[in-house]
Amino acid sequence: MNVTTELTTDQEVLPKDKQLIPGTTTEQTDDEQKALMNYAEAQLRKLAASQGLNWNKMTDEERIDFVDALIHEDRECSR
Repeated sequence: MNVTTELTTDQEVLPKDKQLIPGTTTEQTDDEQKALMNYAEAQLRKLAASQGLNWNKMTDEERIDFVDALIHEDRECSR
């Protein structure tokens, strides 16, 4: 589906296509989104701990590098 800047409201997008558009408002409540973010952060904390890292002591840059390394762990990087 090609989306142009002419789409301005959720009503113009079919419900089945909403998931394909980044940033589209979903039917999730704020509480559901917070719960999902808390779950994701807990999983990142566990992964960091499994590699001997302390998520709480990591800087934002270290966290970003950690997540980037997780996403690209199957790719050889020259660091």
